[in-house]
Amino acid sequence: MKGKWAAFSLLVTTQFVLILDLTIVSIAMPPMGAELGMTQQDLSWTTTAYSLVFGGLLLLGGRLSDYLGRRRVFVAGMLLFAAASLVGGLAGSGEVLIAGRAAQGLAAALVAPAALSLVMTIFKDDPALTKALGLWGAAGGVGASTGVVLGGVLTDGLGWRSVFLVNVPVGLAAGALAIALLPAARSAAPARGFDLAGAITSTGGLALLTYALVDATEQGWTSPRTLLTLAAALASLAAFLLIERRSAHPLVPLDVFRRRLVRAGNVLIFLVAAAMQAVFFLLTLYTQLVLGYTATESGLSLVAVSVTIALTASLLGGRVLAARGLRFTAVAGLTAITAGSALYLRIDVDSTFLTTLLPPELLTGFGFGLLVVAATVAATSEASPSESGMVSGLFNVTQQVGISLGIAVQVSIAAGVTGASTAPEALVSGYRAAFWLATAIVASGLVAALTLLPGRTSRTNSPPKVREPV
Repeated sequence: MKGKWAAFSLLVTTQFVLILDLTIVSIAMPPMGAELGMTQQDLSWTTTAYSLVFGGLLLLGGRLSDYLGRRRVFVAGMLLFAAASLVGGLAGSGEVLIAGRAAQGLAAALVAPAALSLVMTIFKDDPALTKALGLWGAAGGVGASTGVVLGGVLTDGLGWRSVFLVNVPVGLAAGALAIALLPAARSAAPARGFDLAGAITSTGGLALLTYALVDATEQGWTSPRTLLTLAAALASLAAFLLIERRSAHPLVPLDVFRRRLVRAGNVLIFLVAAAMQAVFFLLTLYTQLVLGYTATESGLSLVAVSVTIALTASLLGGRVLAARGLRFTAVAGLTAITAGSALYLRIDVDSTFLTTLLPPELLTGFGFGLLVVAATVAATSEASPSESGMVSGLFNVTQQVGISLGIAVQVSIAAGVTGASTAPEALVSGYRAAFWLATAIVASGLVAALTLLPGRTSRTNSPPKVREPV
């Protein structure tokens, strides 16, 4: 397709911005709270509202892109993203700010699965699909770690409102360029009924689960509210599974989980997202609260991760995958991530960037760059054209749930070890405890890759095969 790389550049940039927005506001919280009179609990909702709506509506967004047309949903989502960002940037109260963040999450839930589906459509039957999916996965990893960097620079230089307002021209430009560059892709399958009950129960269940995980960090894992919310989430998700089993046109056909590669790709991205995004979040606290970095310095201290992920995924990921296969690529990546995660255990009250932080950043960045290529290809390669939106949404849901769960659990562990103390030594002990868990999670991912992914049977540079609709 003529201009496919121009279209891909637009899509991958959009994915980068959406994932970046998960973390960009974290460093801007102190001045944000001071100006709008928001408490620490209020401020936590600026992140929670985005991730809750984003994760809760991803499956619905994926299916809508299959039914209504991927370009149409993408454009609508980007325009909504620009409008919601403007609301956040101009907010005069905490309530308006949080509402703007929730609307951003809704827009992201529409755009993310539509964009990945368009990538699969643009590169259908093209050997370059593997490279494109590697770059796509890298954009997510780089976006999450770049968010804290850009958030610090913008906050120190232009004020906290700039972390919202910067998205307005991006959203408008992406919406306009999409009409010119993207194909009006939609499912080739005939129009069918829409699984409204499945959409409601999956959205409600994922939203409640995300809320319960975040609430647990504030109220404790045994608090009545947390337990009640968790029970409601599990009940809603159980109802969703029952509905999908009986529905003639399910939102997510349950037989998709019988596909070995889909199952493996989702398991791996869940484990790595749960382990490492929490580590990066805690490192922003460690560098500021223990090492005394400014917001900008804290963000810049993670640049090495972003750069290494981008270079590895774009220059090596696709080549290694084509030459050695999915299992080798994933295992190599997870081995590097496990080693890097273990090196973070060396942090102390007087650590330096060059000796303590840079080596594990390079290792984890390199490993993630390889792993995300393998996981993305595995999770999407067995989807038929009519399923691409659904499978893309499922992959994004898995990643978002992993991030939410990982941060909730690791922050709780760190806080439990630290207690009420704010002494640097106590904080370091808490962070180390969380990093031990992260290392164990990634190591379990290594075992999963060896178990779930097929070995290399032949050398080929052909793109992954997709299932044709029955």
